[in-house]
Parts: sequence; C-alpha cells; structure tokens
Amino acid sequence: MVRRVKRLVAMVTGALAVTALLLGLSTPAQAAGTARAGGTVRAAPKPPPAGVDITGERLAEPLRLRVATQPAHVVAVIDQVSWLGRTGQPTGPKVADLGPKYTVVVLSGEVPKQTYDLYPLAKGGPRVYRPAKQPDSRRTSAGWFLGRINMSETLRMAGVPLERQFDTLSGGVGGGERVIPEDALNPGKDIDKAIGELQRLLLLNVGVMLVITLGLAGIALLIRRRTR
Repeated sequence: MVRRVKRLVAMVTGALAVTALLLGLSTPAQAAGTARAGGTVRAAPKPPPAGVDITGERLAEPLRLRVATQPAHVVAVIDQVSWLGRTGQPTGPKVADLGPKYTVVVLSGEVPKQTYDLYPLAKGGPRVYRPAKQPDSRRTSAGWFLGRINMSETLRMAGVPLERQFDTLSGGVGGGERVIPEDALNPGKDIDKAIGELQRLLLLNVGVMLVITLGLAGIALLIRRRTR
C-alpha cells in the first residue's frame, strides 16, 4: 500500500514538473511575439477601402464609386468581374454585336488595381473583356467571358445611363436581349389564372366523388335486393 502511494506521488510530481517546464518555455516566446515597439502590440494595417471608376458611352465624366459613400453599388459592380477564371475565350463577338462599352477600374484606396471592359447589351448575352495589361502590373491573360445577366441593371443602378431591363435576375451568366414577353410581367393575371384552374380542379374532384358514391350506393342496393 505504501509503495503504491509513493508511486502515485512520484507520477504527480513528474507531471507538475513537465507542466512548469512547458509554461516556462512558452512564456518567453509569447512575450517576444507580443512585445513590439516598446512593449505595445501593433495591429495589422487595414487594407485601403475599395472603389470603382466607370467610364464609357454617354458618360461625360467617370463615375467614381467608393465604399464609404456607396458600398452596395461598389460591391455589386465588383461582383460582375470578381468571379472570372484565369483563362477566357481568345476571341469575342463581332464589334457590331457588342453594343456600348463601359470600362470598370477596380481601386484599392485611390490606386488602380484591375481594369475590365463590360458590354451589358451585347447580342447573345453580356460580355466581359479582361485586358492582359493591368494597372498593378500583375501578369494575367487577355480573354473574353460571359457576363452576369444582371450586368445592365447593376450598371444602371450605379449611375450608368442604360434603359431598365425588367427581365434580368440576380446572379448567373448570360442574358442580354429581352426574352420574356410583356404579358408575362403581370403577376395578377397569373394569380387569377391559377385560382381559376384550382376551382375547376376542385369541381372535377367533387363530381368524381359523387359518381363513385352513387355507384357504390347502387351496387349496395342491388346486393341487398338479391339477398332477400
């Protein structure tokens, strides 16, 4: 019994000694990592606020959008180009089919970082062209990409003079010319039609139930007469 107690005491003492050693080693490392510039901890510098400049047809001067004043528009415009892959198509549509061009320059603070050419009204759907030469001198490949179908509305909401597109949806790629007829844009008409079809379906079900009920009643009456 005494030996077991001694062994237990020795194990506990060894564990405490190892813990103390580990704490002694970690404390200097933490102090060295946190003590900077006279013992004060400096936070990592915040990146400059993002912004976009838009130039193009019917714009007398560039549209300057900044996160501080128009965060939603900045995010929406950057979303039009942030998803592009590394390589695109080497050639795009014919010049006559591209429509108006709008150049979008993405900035970090006031420093241009990326530039793209957007064609929201191109035939066959919006297009994006990424030049090989970028403002930040980073290496990339030139290419054409299908744009998001809401490109025209995104640019219009940001201030670009474009006509409103009623058939554009958020997200996705492709789009361009109107494909939904005007009659399909009336939700009240669709609701009335749906209610009318539902009423006809209910009447049909009631009629079927009446026929089945009368049939069963007739069969029961015949069976009752034959069993008498």
